[in-house]
Amino acid sequence: MSFAETLAGLLAKSHHTVFFGGAGGSAESGIPDFRSEAGLYAARQVYGYAPEDLLSRTFFLRAPEIFFRYYKENSIHREAAPNAAHRALAALEERGLLRAVVTQNIDGLHQAAGSRRVLGLHGSNWRPYCVDCGARCTLGEFLDPARCAADGVIPRCASCGGLLRPDVVLYEESLDAGVMRAATETIARAELLIVGGTSLAVYPAAGLLQYFGGGALALINKTPTPCDDRAQIVNRSALGTVLSETAALLP
Repeated sequence: MSFAETLAGLLAKSHHTVFFGGAGGSAESGIPDFRSEAGLYAARQVYGYAPEDLLSRTFFLRAPEIFFRYYKENSIHREAAPNAAHRALAALEERGLLRAVVTQNIDGLHQAAGSRRVLGLHGSNWRPYCVDCGARCTLGEFLDPARCAADGVIPRCASCGGLLRPDVVLYEESLDAGVMRAATETIARAELLIVGGTSLAVYPAAGLLQYFGGGALALINKTPTPCDDRAQIVNRSALGTVLSETAALLP
């Protein structure tokens, strides 16, 4: 029996299935992982710092011009479209076979594909806000040069002139307590947990797997993870291919 057939069988029997995913799921949409060797090298060569420094709260406050230049040029991909994995997960939810998507990604591609129950652990690029008055703006407004200060990079609020920032969790910041609670609860209730496109190396998000006590864990990742030995089934193929094949086997 193939991996897709086995996973389809588990999905058909499960009453509460959750998907937990990371950067590998968006890589198939052309969004690079800044933690890759190429991403680390490029950040140091072009900006003079590692991504973990550039995307930290300290850097945001201390050197906002460099922070926003790096963020706008490397963390926002408005041209990216949902891939086969996003579409398959949305289809499984539509059929009542998937309860929620828990994601470490900030690109909004799960929502763009049609998924409705998405818990974004690290926030979203699509809802910037003012750090002074709290006003929200669109991503287009956030990127509009007319909204920027004289340097042409740092975005300012149209309401009060305060600093705009992306609604994402930076290094040195805590994950949203409400989102973490909801993710913990839905994973704890899961009978089947599908983990895809993540090496499970980024904490505290990866720590959510400790709350899973269901019957089956399925792992789909191109490289080994610390939880491979806990999984009932493991696959090293492309996430979009595996999930599309699985969805096609289900009514």
